[in-house]
Amino acid sequence: MTSKASVEPGAGSSGERSASERGAAVADDQAVAELLGRTPSGEFEVVVRAGDGTPAVIANAPFLFDGTPMPTRYWLVDAHLREEVSRLESQGGVRRAEAAVPAERIAAAHAEYAAERDALIGASHQGPRPSGGVGGTRQGVKCLHAHLAWWLTGADDPIGQWTAEQIGLHPA
Repeated sequence: MTSKASVEPGAGSSGERSASERGAAVADDQAVAELLGRTPSGEFEVVVRAGDGTPAVIANAPFLFDGTPMPTRYWLVDAHLREEVSRLESQGGVRRAEAAVPAERIAAAHAEYAAERDALIGASHQGPRPSGGVGGTRQGVKCLHAHLAWWLTGADDPIGQWTAEQIGLHPA
């Protein structure tokens, strides 16, 4: 089961890597592609792993390979957790989460998430930029998956925490 305690640096694309690190990056690329059901459209790093070592959460670069802005920094790729969260969403989870968490706490989480993502974009960047907070939304709750993904990295996301509680996920 994925938990905050299993956060490990993933195989990113920065710096020099040893042969074993390059091999791990290729394995992560393949595993993430299989979990997504498609080839990733941009650079990413595995930032949370399930207990068996498979990728659970990836951190996306702020832009896709083609330059399109990517507002969703953290993406839940763990199949079991995605299924659990989808079930929660289908049962009115988004509305329930918004009702359970004060709007100012949700707004603060969006602002922190956006600031973290935007800090990765160089000041000289010209052109479109990713916008919004968690899951690309500016206010309220759009996607419990994105909130849970960010919370699993150790972030103080009240919607992610609420989601974890609803699906019975507790940090180890």
